[in-house]
Amino acid sequence: MLDVAVAYNRFKFLGDEFLTWLWFVIEQDTSVLRNTDPDLSSFEIGNRIVLEKKHEKSFERITITGEDAGLEEAKVALKNGALVAELNLVYRSAQQKWQFTLKGESLNLSSLKTPKTVPPENPDDVEGSVLDKIFLYDKILQLLEKLYKTFIKLRTSNDWQSRIVPLIKKWIPSS
Repeated sequence: MLDVAVAYNRFKFLGDEFLTWLWFVIEQDTSVLRNTDPDLSSFEIGNRIVLEKKHEKSFERITITGEDAGLEEAKVALKNGALVAELNLVYRSAQQKWQFTLKGESLNLSSLKTPKTVPPENPDDVEGSVLDKIFLYDKILQLLEKLYKTFIKLRTSNDWQSRIVPLIKKWIPSS
């Protein structure tokens, strides 16, 4: 059995690969998203993306922020070997909107903004309001879990090197 620290260091690249793949899927293959969540209205890149390129002796980090920020610089960084390390995402389902940031190395979810819930009108309604909020948090966690499972199945299959990596490499300079 691997020591936790050894396993973490050996496989921490998977989170960055997952976020890079997710960006690719958002732009090129939304069927993967729709298969994961039939209620999905849209899933898009939000207002922040961080890319990292690790060299033997150096480390490069590119951060792109802003509501109308173009992703051209991010694509150039991908072309030069960087991977997505942090991604702000906007998920819409029906009339509801979630926005959150996902970090690749740890798959930590942060800055989660869920759809607004109805405030309780009296003390008896507090439990229902809490359950509504828990449901909204859980919806995102379930979505990310399903997407990650899809990614891991693909990443460990023969299709990854033969089909997916060439598609991603073709996508990078095309935008």
